[in-house]
Amino acid sequence: MPTHRKMLVAVLGGATLGIAANALGTGSPWLDVAVKDVAQPIGQLFIRLLFMLVVPLLFSALVLSVSDLDLRQLGRLGARMFGYTAAVSAIAVLIGVTLVNVLGPGRGLPDAVRELARTAVSVKPATTPGGDTVATFVVGLVPDNPVKAAATGDLIGLIVFSLLFGIALALTDTEPSRRLRETIQGLYDVTMKLIEGVLKLAPVGVGALLFVMTARLGVAVVRPVAAYVGVVVLGLALHTLVIYSLSVRFLGGMSPRAFFAGSRLAMVTAFSTASSAATLPTALRVAEENLRLPRHVARFVLTAGSAMNQNGSALFEGVTVLFLAQVYGVELSLGQQAIAVGIAVLAGIGTAGIPTGSLPFIAMILGIVGVPIEGIGLILGVDRFLDMCRTTVNVTGDLAAAVFVSRGEGALAAAEAGPPPGQAA
Repeated sequence: MPTHRKMLVAVLGGATLGIAANALGTGSPWLDVAVKDVAQPIGQLFIRLLFMLVVPLLFSALVLSVSDLDLRQLGRLGARMFGYTAAVSAIAVLIGVTLVNVLGPGRGLPDAVRELARTAVSVKPATTPGGDTVATFVVGLVPDNPVKAAATGDLIGLIVFSLLFGIALALTDTEPSRRLRETIQGLYDVTMKLIEGVLKLAPVGVGALLFVMTARLGVAVVRPVAAYVGVVVLGLALHTLVIYSLSVRFLGGMSPRAFFAGSRLAMVTAFSTASSAATLPTALRVAEENLRLPRHVARFVLTAGSAMNQNGSALFEGVTVLFLAQVYGVELSLGQQAIAVGIAVLAGIGTAGIPTGSLPFIAMILGIVGVPIEGIGLILGVDRFLDMCRTTVNVTGDLAAAVFVSRGEGALAAAEAGPPPGQAA
């Protein structure tokens, strides 16, 4: 049975048993034993296994993503691509954050949820840059000791160090530096294998977490999860239909109708596989044959974008963090929300292009803003469907970025191929 089907069975089983236990044994000793001594330790073990992989995955993914780029030769091509990626990813997260704040899918729950937040055993929140002025905040972003930052949970400092390290590695062309890059690639590969193993345990961990939630809260937890799914899908749809349409029309000079018609095969493949990496060959063919983009531009933008231009994942992570904050009654200031937005954008750079690749980074952001990490169990049951949706947005965003960069390079309408379908004058 595929993992996502096992997950569905675990979700339904854990939720059903928890609701039944809540109805039959509220306040009884046997329920406390089942929750505190059996289900909760199992769920905590799964969360800790997931969280322990954040530091090696974050460091290796960001370093490799940046070091893969020849920063000395990319010039205008790279600058346009990464400027576009940062701007569109930020817009994606802002759309999601705005929808969560306006619609409030996690608000209005019983006080029992807030009590659960206070009594749950969770990983200590990570530290965040402090200071009363912009200058002290910026200084706080740079760690004085990256090893200490990783050990104490200063993940923002670790992100800054990883990005700087990746840039330096890209600029250092020596045999030892190439061996170092291979070592970091090995660290990334081993970490991904560990994540693959941990996710095989996900059905058991998710089932246990949902049993704990529903045994304490009953059916009260169903409505906010359904509202959360609606908000994520709405945000992804708005970003795809509005932002990408505006981008390809005004920045890329292509008709949105022609863009989406030409991108259909890649979008369907992304939805079915829930993997940007697995969709890459199809996206390259679509870019060259359907959209008629220059081969060198398409290969660069789509290859880099499959690892770094994760608009859908960034939006999903921002929505998830704020939703769980609402569920647990954790009031986030505008500053904390800004930090969550910034980390979600940066996490999009390191999010693996595989199914459920966002989960370690969601755990990281939850720890940073002080939301109980156990809440991730609420969204894991619906994550497969949302993963398919956000992967479709990610791949579509890569193609939209390729259209933009191609026009900037002055090669969108190659003379031998003729203008792409729907090209604007």
